[in-house]
Amino acid sequence: MAQKATIYKVELSVSDMDRHYYETHKLTVAKHPSETDERLMVRLLAFALNAHEQLEMTKGLSSDDEPDIWQKSLSGELELWVALGLPSEKVVRQSCGKSDAVVVYSYGKTSDTWWDKIKNSTTRFNNLQVVNFSQDDTSALEKLANRSMRMQVNIQDGEVMVSVDDTIVNLSPVMWKAAAQ
Repeated sequence: MAQKATIYKVELSVSDMDRHYYETHKLTVAKHPSETDERLMVRLLAFALNAHEQLEMTKGLSSDDEPDIWQKSLSGELELWVALGLPSEKVVRQSCGKSDAVVVYSYGKTSDTWWDKIKNSTTRFNNLQVVNFSQDDTSALEKLANRSMRMQVNIQDGEVMVSVDDTIVNLSPVMWKAAAQ
């Protein structure tokens, strides 16, 4: 018998001083049976870093042809594709062809190795941005996960502060590849 997704209720307050975006999102997030708490929290962080009124969580792990998060225009064009983890070169290439902008948030022990292998093949994609989170950062973030969260994310000068309840985690994302302006 297949396991069902676990539902998380998240009140996500975003204060992004870099983009001048200040909003609270009430999210119902389905955690896939194979998804770890670490990945779930990185997904929520990625949502906060790209927060917009049209930004949506997708089927993610349940679907091969959708990113983890996307933003579509009012007429249905794909404006932003957000992927997590270590996507293959093929997935990155296809994503860049489908969307105006693509952001990959890499994390995990092997992210450096993945980036060394894939970075030369990504130089031609002007719409691609790759951001890495350290293992220490995502491990600390993972400990904040619970099924009913009030999560505050403050972003300033590229630095990120995440708080859930009385616990605060400071993150320093590293930009491995910036999209062309």
